[in-house]
Amino acid sequence: QVQLEESGGGLVQPGGSLTLSCAASGSIFSINNMGWYRQAPGKQRELVATASSGGSISYADYVKGRFTITRDNAKNTVYLQMNSLRPEDTAVYYCALIAASVVNWGQGTQVTVSS
Repeated sequence: QVQLEESGGGLVQPGGSLTLSCAASGSIFSINNMGWYRQAPGKQRELVATASSGGSISYADYVKGRFTITRDNAKNTVYLQMNSLRPEDTAVYYCALIAASVVNWGQGTQVTVSS
């Protein structure tokens, strides 16, 4: 069983920055993808960014150039540095760990971008 503990959400003004962290523990396959998804009220959950244990990284078009995902394999931790935040980035951000076709989700952390 995998546990994901997220931290770092909050309220920030437009143009501001936040960093999210997600630490995984439990039975973790060494080959996996970790990443971030988000869900705004009334919308479907959508991909933000992923980083594989092998070093491959991908971003959704709407965050490219503003968000940076990094991971520390030794700590089983993934980070999301979010810059130039916009009101439309407001959502609950979920950490995910995908391994052996199983998706594990964190509990989510609220990010609100508002003046």
